[in-house]
Amino acid sequence: MDAKTKDLWVLIETKEDGTPRKVGLELLNPGRRLADKQEGKLVAVVIGCRTEASVQAAGEYGADEIIVVDSEEFKEYSTDAYTAALTFLIEKYGPTTMLIGATPTGRDLGPRLSCRLKTGLTADCTSLDVDAETGNMAWTRPAFGGNLMATILCPDCRPQLGTVRPGVFKKPEAGISRAGIIKEAYSFPKEKIRTTVLEIIREAASEVVDLEGAEIIVSGGRGLGGPDGFKLMRTLADVLGATVGASRAAVDAGWISHSHQVGQTGKTVAPKIYIACGISGAIQHMAGMSGADCIIAINKDPEAPIFGIADYGIVGNLFEVVPVITEEIKKARA
Repeated sequence: MDAKTKDLWVLIETKEDGTPRKVGLELLNPGRRLADKQEGKLVAVVIGCRTEASVQAAGEYGADEIIVVDSEEFKEYSTDAYTAALTFLIEKYGPTTMLIGATPTGRDLGPRLSCRLKTGLTADCTSLDVDAETGNMAWTRPAFGGNLMATILCPDCRPQLGTVRPGVFKKPEAGISRAGIIKEAYSFPKEKIRTTVLEIIREAASEVVDLEGAEIIVSGGRGLGGPDGFKLMRTLADVLGATVGASRAAVDAGWISHSHQVGQTGKTVAPKIYIACGISGAIQHMAGMSGADCIIAINKDPEAPIFGIADYGIVGNLFEVVPVITEEIKKARA
């Protein structure tokens, strides 16, 4: 289909209580910059039930306009209802670009939507830009197992669709909402929803690992030598009030659970401080943490790639360095 506007849309995912999921608000940050480049509006799309909180948040975080579909059949996500609603909205308003979070919902919804609209979809993006002259989005994502970064264009079809990993971008500063609100009275017959949620079973975990929301992360890699090495990481993390992360090598070795993994096949994070201990810095790992405000690397190999992106680097044995840092922090806090 042809684009009717130069607007850029961001899907604001909602929870069952109508409040927004973080990833949609994060995408309003690059959305603002890209919409300005395209000389269009930044439009938030909110689909759910009792969505007042999500609508308010979308306005406070910078949307120029908010399109709302609020109905009981959208309380829980379903492929059928959400795909139909978004297809209807896109065909009616004709945006040129749409950003969707690469969440379980977004990864289900994006491909179905692209097929309905006969357009392309770039999945799991970690960087976004736009060519102001052509209006083509430049979607960048890891390729070939994360060994290189590929930039993908969709020059012939509209809208341009892409899913973006949570945690890649930070939420913009909240302000006073000046967004216009369009309420669409769209409904989808419940009998046409082919999947039904019978029960939601929350996984009982021994610990809650909120890497995406952490302000400080202490991560360990292959250089820890074994699971006992993570005792050092946890001690330092406790002193800093930080969350413990890990590289894929440490997770694959069974030293720590996958819920701690940072990187292309783990979580994408953007904390204020990221401390990498015994992590060489494979591209798969750096793709997941390079957005940190401050990166501190500790590694005995002075040629380790992690030093190439680190703000501060310590060349040394982590088993000697980390305890000293931990004790100095304790003294300073005392």
